[in-house]
Amino acid sequence: MSTLYIRLAAGVAALSLLAVAQQKIPPGIGKGWIPEFDHAATQINALAEATPADKFSWRPGPGVRSVSEVYVHLGMANFFLLSQTGVAIPKDVAAQIKPDTEKTLTAKADVTKFLTYSQDFVRANYPKIDQKRKANLFGNDTNAEGILLRILVHNHEHMGQSIAYARMIGVKPPWSE
Repeated sequence: MSTLYIRLAAGVAALSLLAVAQQKIPPGIGKGWIPEFDHAATQINALAEATPADKFSWRPGPGVRSVSEVYVHLGMANFFLLSQTGVAIPKDVAAQIKPDTEKTLTAKADVTKFLTYSQDFVRANYPKIDQKRKANLFGNDTNAEGILLRILVHNHEHMGQSIAYARMIGVKPPWSE
């Protein structure tokens, strides 16, 4: 009887491996920091593009960020977090970021432009960062590498949130077609 279970388990494992091998693995997966960042940015941007402009003001409930507020928040965080590694925020962005920016930058074209500008800024500056440089983030001693990890995790966190929002308003993520 145990031989039967071993054969069954081996068969299931083989089928699982075959299923994984047949899946299209997204570009960038397991290829390093920038490719992983690009993967998240590409999907976030595709989702923003697929979302109708009139849905950018949609929010799942009172006191919760709207679609546009999530994207603006993510862009602001990209700039802020990267600045904690020693990279200066561009003057045009610094002048634009205010406590109410998430609420005032709402038009789809402006929001997506701001978001992609933040992503391009991260990509352009990543190679210049000394990842072992000491830093402090929200009162915690860390280094630039830790802050870069926070940027990557934060982008994935809000990509997941944006996927949920999109599904709730009837937008199918373009890469799941």
